[in-house]
Amino acid sequence: MDHDAPVLFALQASRPFGEDVARHLGIALSAHEEREFEDGEHKSRSLVNVRNRDVFAIQSLYADARESVNDKLLRLLFFIGALKDASAKSVTAVVPYLAYARKDAKTQARDPVTTRYMARLFEAAGADRVVTMDVHNLAAFQNAFRCRTDHLEATKLFVAHLAPLLRDAPAITVVSPDIGGIKRAERFRQALCRSTGRESSLAFMEKARAKGMMRAGRLAGEVADTVIIVDDLISTGGTLLQAAIACRERGAVRVYAAATHGLFIGDSGQLLSGAELDRIIVTDSVPPFRLSRQLIAKKLAIVSAAPLFAEAIRRIHSGDSLVELLGT
Repeated sequence: MDHDAPVLFALQASRPFGEDVARHLGIALSAHEEREFEDGEHKSRSLVNVRNRDVFAIQSLYADARESVNDKLLRLLFFIGALKDASAKSVTAVVPYLAYARKDAKTQARDPVTTRYMARLFEAAGADRVVTMDVHNLAAFQNAFRCRTDHLEATKLFVAHLAPLLRDAPAITVVSPDIGGIKRAERFRQALCRSTGRESSLAFMEKARAKGMMRAGRLAGEVADTVIIVDDLISTGGTLLQAAIACRERGAVRVYAAATHGLFIGDSGQLLSGAELDRIIVTDSVPPFRLSRQLIAKKLAIVSAAPLFAEAIRRIHSGDSLVELLGT
């Protein structure tokens, strides 16, 4: 074992992503065991010596047909604990999609703040650092953790994919589907301007609360011929669909969407089958296993976040700066 290289694990549910990260790092995933017991309990342990080593454990926290979000979370936490007990010098949890990050504030009486509870769980398990990508509320994420955190953004990945498609666009508007995402959309707009050498405008969707339900409101701002709707995730797709419809009604001819995490829950397939969006771009933080191959082929583009995470891991291990990776 090369003791100058980081020790990299990927729990079984995230192994394909972990293998891609390892390939970009030029190393192999380290061996580990995941064992199931008859009563539903489980254990995970390293099969290599991690004493005094920098260890990175990859697990993306989304539900699939085999494991729930809670299953994956517990497996990761227990594995972190086992690595610390095995005398690892440091353990970094690499979590491409961080579950429970959307509930970051109390919105009604006795509400939970799960972002803060997640932070406590990782810290209690012994995580020295948590690396994730495009959380719902960056400030809430950074304030919740006492251990070190690094927050990556998919902006550069999306800009690189979209730039060739925008060469003939006479004008471009970047749209946030809600007020809370304006800063994210503005960072994307600035990166797009730097990449293409062209200016673009910014618009956003307002929302109104009626009978306890959030409903799409009006579109604030001018809309150009080409629109890019930017968000952190696609769940049911309702918010994104309403934004696309509003843009079309205001005269947009081409409408693209870029969302880091594609959960695609419930009736979200209509985003791909309908005419409101010309293309949807997501990363591979969550595989699109809920969608049919036909829908995926129709208009979904998946960009790999593995090179981004690989470079973050390399820089963390070597003590180099992550500034170039943390934003636009």
